[in-house]
Amino acid sequence: MTTPVPDRDGFLREWSGLHGGYDATTGMWLVRRWLGLVYRLGRPLAAGGISPTSITVAGTLLTGGMLPAVALGGPFPLLAAMIVVAGGLLDNLDGCVAVLTRRVTPWGAVLDSLADRICDGIYLVAFWLLGAPGGVCAAAGAAVALLEYLRARAGNVGFCEIGVVTVGERPTRIIITVIAMVGAAIDPGRADLAGMIGAAATAAVCAGGLIQLGIVVHRVLRTYPVASQQENLNAPG
Repeated sequence: MTTPVPDRDGFLREWSGLHGGYDATTGMWLVRRWLGLVYRLGRPLAAGGISPTSITVAGTLLTGGMLPAVALGGPFPLLAAMIVVAGGLLDNLDGCVAVLTRRVTPWGAVLDSLADRICDGIYLVAFWLLGAPGGVCAAAGAAVALLEYLRARAGNVGFCEIGVVTVGERPTRIIITVIAMVGAAIDPGRADLAGMIGAAATAAVCAGGLIQLGIVVHRVLRTYPVASQQENLNAPG
């Protein structure tokens, strides 16, 4: 006998429980609307027995498909922008399906994080293919890596505040990438400028996010019991 798929309110309650108790029903309207859209798209996938892992893998492979479009130049970066949007949507749908099918697992969380980092790398390669200087792309990659590493390490020692939404979150990086791709398609003669702006903007927002997150993590973890901190610090990683 199959488990019935939760309704929208049930999904939002489950989602809130997995995100530090953030109340999606009364929180920011944009988050509420986005989760509503994700639920409507994810429900038939969950009912059809599609696994969250397959969605994660599909989203990563789809995102990789933007690189040939960028390399072709001309108007094709517009296709790359559409691929980025579709890949970003799949990145949310895998979590939605996992919640709806009650298949939220540690492995799924690790795989999703790995897929996100691969996609971040693909965006940076796309900026480079547009003509962005390698140094700027490398700086953006370092900023992304440091932001996500700080978040992961802080989580290992007990930090789990959902309220810390920095300027460098993944949705922001996706928006920057889409804008850069559209700009390159509109004016192919300045595709290198669009790529450089995309890479520089990514570096800037992630550097700002790193500072934001660092301040909050420092403030919160200073209040944690020493014994609890020592336990978590002994964990591998």
